[in-house]
Amino acid sequence: MARTTTGRRRDQVHHQPDTARAAQLIADPSRARMLKALGDGRALAAGLLAAEAGVSAATASVHLAKLVEAGLVLTESAGRCRYYRLSGPDVGIALEALAVIAPPLPVTSLRESSTAGALRRSRTCYDHLAGRLGVGLLGALLDGGLLAGHDGGHRPGEAVRDGASGYGHDVDYRLTDTGRDALTRFGVDLDRLPARRRPIRYCVDWSEQRHHLAGAVGAALTARLFELRWLRHGASPRVVHLTETGADGLAGTFGLRVVD
Repeated sequence: MARTTTGRRRDQVHHQPDTARAAQLIADPSRARMLKALGDGRALAAGLLAAEAGVSAATASVHLAKLVEAGLVLTESAGRCRYYRLSGPDVGIALEALAVIAPPLPVTSLRESSTAGALRRSRTCYDHLAGRLGVGLLGALLDGGLLAGHDGGHRPGEAVRDGASGYGHDVDYRLTDTGRDALTRFGVDLDRLPARRRPIRYCVDWSEQRHHLAGAVGAALTARLFELRWLRHGASPRVVHLTETGADGLAGTFGLRVVD
């Protein structure tokens, strides 16, 4: 049975992390493509992951079994179909962090070039919004007085624990009273956020080198944007698109005017 993220953290209190094993698991190109496909937090069928990785169903099954055994991926059944998802946001954050040091894949087609541009424009970082749209949204929340604590910028020379990507630790953002009222009116139920997850966190966005909103509030706000159909999933993993309704809604609700 796969360990949960909580179990993995508990183990790390008593043991040194086996970074070499984690790196070896991710280093396989097929497994890396599967993890990337799962990076937006959704559960995907094994057949779809096999197609995404460009391998047979049997080969995909072997790869997925290794990821499940290591606790990076969880599996669930629905009828005769088996679905897989990342075990938690920490896995998605680790994948985001690797993007900072990873050499770029060679672009061999216009489609690949378009996908790379789309990822930088707007994507999910596990279950919250990232890319230019994500950092723009956090900036709008700060400008509107919904969030307080910082200006959203990442300054490597001043950073203490913050890296070029991944969860941030140097800044203490907080939701203001104005922010609580505004998000509640927007349809985010702040009283029903997961108790074990920090409400407000931030990530250093690897492509923008600014902060985007994470934590339970970031996830709930992103879910609400999808619910309103202000966002829609793209054809490529993790890519999301802002709809015309969404662009008008973000401008009217949060003062965020998106310039493409």
